[in-house]
Amino acid sequence: MSLRAAQFLALILLPCFLTAATLFGCASRAAVESPTVLQRFEYSQLHMGVRARIVLYAAGDDAAADAARAAFARLAELDAMMSDYRSDSELMRLSAAAGGGPVRVSAELFEVLAFAKELHARSGGAFDVTAGPAVRLWREMRQTGALAPPGRISAAQNLIGSQWMRLDAGAQTVELLKPGMQLDLGGIAKGYACDAASTVLHARGLDRHLVAMAGDIVVGESPPGEKAWEIAMEGGANRSAGETVRLLNAAISTSGDAEQFVEIEGRRFGHIVDPRTGLGSPRRVSATVVAPRGMMSDATATALCLLPIEEGMKLARSYPGMVARIREADEPDPSSASTAPAWRMKSVP
Repeated sequence: MSLRAAQFLALILLPCFLTAATLFGCASRAAVESPTVLQRFEYSQLHMGVRARIVLYAAGDDAAADAARAAFARLAELDAMMSDYRSDSELMRLSAAAGGGPVRVSAELFEVLAFAKELHARSGGAFDVTAGPAVRLWREMRQTGALAPPGRISAAQNLIGSQWMRLDAGAQTVELLKPGMQLDLGGIAKGYACDAASTVLHARGLDRHLVAMAGDIVVGESPPGEKAWEIAMEGGANRSAGETVRLLNAAISTSGDAEQFVEIEGRRFGHIVDPRTGLGSPRRVSATVVAPRGMMSDATATALCLLPIEEGMKLARSYPGMVARIREADEPDPSSASTAPAWRMKSVP
């Protein structure tokens, strides 16, 4: 699951002075309005439980505002499909049908579940969208401050496994084979949503844009006069800030437990639930992934936080165009590994 941007990611963008929010958070102009000069606009709304931000360059207010409205509407549409907090979402209706045969789903939900199932296989089960029973039980444990009895944890574990999620691409159906299975898209939906909002902006001819939701960011073409979007990564515990990434038409996601954790019965647990144990991961680690799509970077960053470093690097290398960094934060001199000789990049195709 992705960290909030304030913890592991910071954007280096032009200043934007926030105004009182109504529909949007703010809109700032980089130049006097002119049909030939692109201006910078920034907007924000709450979607999927986090602040969604859109930065774009357009010729004027109307084009920018209309495009932002359309992009936010797309985010709201996807939230209605993929939320596990809304009982009427398409995701929850699918979970409720577990054990009852194939269910035809939307193209969007099928695409997310298809990639999730593939990543489950590649990651050896570290990433698993069927972990819903464990995620819900873990939320209860965090609230009560006590570990659940082993029997309850085991019962939840028995319902987890993407091998019990059967997909039929021709019929566009999903079948959850075990009654009681529950899906959770917390480690992939925001990245996919950033992709979708970016697609809306591209379709309107506004190719110079950035979409951010918590620790997931998708960018298009560079701002006017710049070679790329420059994104600075803030270090976790025992790490210094200052590393930057330069991106074009790419996505970047950061996940980790270096700062988001809870102590229960004298043990430290992070907020990312390991589907193989049913508990929050005890590791103090963060992972940053650059990929061609936000869906890929979001989900893979989550998986890397649950894998040994070498296994995580092997997973990242298995995807063309992906670069990753994993940081252990427990030791005075944390170990790190990267799939690239240097973290700074100019672009990812």
